[in-house]
Amino acid sequence: MTLDPAVAAVRLAVRRSLADVGDHPVIVACSGGADSLALLAAAVFESRSRPWRVIGVTVDHGLQDGSADHASRVVAQMARLGADETASCRVAVVAEGQGPEAAAREARYAVLEEVAGRLGSEVVLLGHTRDDQAETVLLGLTRGSGGRSIAGMRRSFDVFRRPLLDVSREQTEAACRSEGIDFWQDPHNEDPRFTRSRVRHTVLPMLERELGPGVAETLARTGEQLRPDMEALDRFAEQALAEHHDDAAGFDVREIRALEPAVRTRMLRLAALAAGSPASELFAVHVDALERQVHNRDQLPKEIQLPGHVTAVREGHHLWFRPTLVES
Repeated sequence: MTLDPAVAAVRLAVRRSLADVGDHPVIVACSGGADSLALLAAAVFESRSRPWRVIGVTVDHGLQDGSADHASRVVAQMARLGADETASCRVAVVAEGQGPEAAAREARYAVLEEVAGRLGSEVVLLGHTRDDQAETVLLGLTRGSGGRSIAGMRRSFDVFRRPLLDVSREQTEAACRSEGIDFWQDPHNEDPRFTRSRVRHTVLPMLERELGPGVAETLARTGEQLRPDMEALDRFAEQALAEHHDDAAGFDVREIRALEPAVRTRMLRLAALAAGSPASELFAVHVDALERQVHNRDQLPKEIQLPGHVTAVREGHHLWFRPTLVES
């Protein structure tokens, strides 16, 4: 019997992603959708010839009616697919200074990392596909968020890996159908109130009609090509921060004016983050204000209010950060 091409594509992606994994467990984050179920099934198949166990974990965000029942169904389905162990985690989603999607993602990653630590795993697989990557790149373009967001999602970070970034959503659904796996359709993915849903069901199909097929693949490839450049600039910025920033005196603007703008702005952002500004609220407008202060020849004291109750102070030749003073 010939192996279905979609099943083969998913298995190959998982095999390549886990080529360096030893005998510690592999955790698969599973929502019950086609992407994560195809990922879990492939991980189980690959584990037959490898020393690691597969642990399926589903996260209940409690944001939809019946979410606990859905989590129970996913746990049962993961067991039927052959996961060595299964777990369901309930998280509280607190959207402070960010949207509900970002807050849910933050809570999900935190609990998955905690589970990995408890179970002695160094790898958590996420089911994002090439289509998810294309949507992320397109959203970054429309928001004007700079190269970091246009570069899309990383293939790996911390304990997390995304094996399916070269696999399409159509392939994961086809893989599930070929293997007789029923998958869940998240109603949030169909809800036009959510920006990503509109991109998925309206914007990308329109681009495919008007510009020709392959737009999603091209967008994903663009992000893939940009990411090494962004990561290199981030490393240069980290080196510059270590060289030019003093915890007490901050930056000497006469020194950092000589840096390349792409490195300097990233360095200023890193300094603001280190001072306590949350990444989810620190935008380009804030970094632009810091950049203007570097080039401001007027040495009178000036202050910039940043998110997270952080104040940047330009005084003389120095730019430094302190907690925002609260009047009693």
